[in-house]
Amino acid sequence: MRTPLLALTLCLFLAFGAVAQDKKTDTTYRMGAVIPSDSTLRIINLVPYFTIHVDSVLSYDLRINRDSSAYYWYLKQAPVGLKLDKTTGNLYFKADKSFFRSGKLRYDVPYRVELGVQNMKDPAQRVDTSLTILFYSTEISLSRIKPGVIGNVSAEEGDTVRFRIQCEEGSFPIERIVFNSSSPLSTVTPVNRCDDEFRWAIPFDFIRENDTIRQKMVTLQFVGMDKFRNKDTAEVRIIVKPGINYPQKNLEHDMVSREMDSYIMDLKLTFYAMSKTIKANKSTRTAFDITGSSTALAGTILATTAANPNVEDLGKILPSVGLTLVPVKEAVAPNKIQEQNIAAQLRGLTKRLEYIKSENALVGDRDPEVLAKTKKLREELKQARLQLVDLPVVEMENVSPEDADKYFNDPKVIRKYKIKVN
Repeated sequence: MRTPLLALTLCLFLAFGAVAQDKKTDTTYRMGAVIPSDSTLRIINLVPYFTIHVDSVLSYDLRINRDSSAYYWYLKQAPVGLKLDKTTGNLYFKADKSFFRSGKLRYDVPYRVELGVQNMKDPAQRVDTSLTILFYSTEISLSRIKPGVIGNVSAEEGDTVRFRIQCEEGSFPIERIVFNSSSPLSTVTPVNRCDDEFRWAIPFDFIRENDTIRQKMVTLQFVGMDKFRNKDTAEVRIIVKPGINYPQKNLEHDMVSREMDSYIMDLKLTFYAMSKTIKANKSTRTAFDITGSSTALAGTILATTAANPNVEDLGKILPSVGLTLVPVKEAVAPNKIQEQNIAAQLRGLTKRLEYIKSENALVGDRDPEVLAKTKKLREELKQARLQLVDLPVVEMENVSPEDADKYFNDPKVIRKYKIKVN
């Protein structure tokens, strides 16, 4: 009976020893295993996106997987008012309305914030990251349209009205501007967005000749809309007055001036022809006078000194011959007193027209007196033509306008027709 019992006891001991040995080996293995360490510096509670309501406070503690006493925090880029405690890593911001009213911050605009943490002893241990902050408000402030002009704008035909359409941004910026006008306008620069320039070149026929009013008012409306279809309307009134069409009026003045130049040159040519005729007539009369005087003097000498009776009789006849030349002179070359007066009148009128033309010359391309000057030239030209309506205009092909002008301004001619005061 002992042998089986002993054998059973031995078997149980061996089995228990084997199990114990296996358990010992397993325990030794687990105790010697290598546990991996957290060697990379990390921000363990980073939130990538913050949404903050206006008049609220953001206070958030950033933490790292290290002892924070050996590290400091820093900001590289942040909106106005955002603070980061360099020791504790507390991110703090008070969303005060003053930031948004002053324009330093805006609603519904994502602001990127760059921050990091740095080991004070080991420069290689650092982390740079970023997050986004967006501000919103339940109080809606409408955006406003502000034209670059205030009140009524006065302009004349031919002017260009131009001003910039500015916008005062509220909670939501204006995305589109619609333009309306009380009258159909041409040559208008379209205005679609903020900071666009309105430009309108007012045509000269904007106020019709048959209109009873002497000025016309145009009302402009600029309607701005944001993405939620909130609208704001601004009005500008333009008072348009009749203006001077300078290009056309300058052409009219130039046409009248050329017409007056042509008429002045015709007068100078006529004066030239009449003056030459008067001069030739005077030469002929002088020749008759000299011939008659010489004949009478010769007859007197022969009648008193001749010894031959025949010659003495001839001397008595010659004075009568000299007297006979006087009616011949009046018949051949009558005294041109009327022509002399007309020539003097022509010269005076020509000088007057030249003076009137010089006094009514345009000063620049936008002379405000262009209408009055053109009217004055037209009236003076008409009056001169009526005054000399019966005077035939001489056309001389062998005399150039330069020769006629030179003769007209010749000092001898000026002295001849100069008014003499005794």
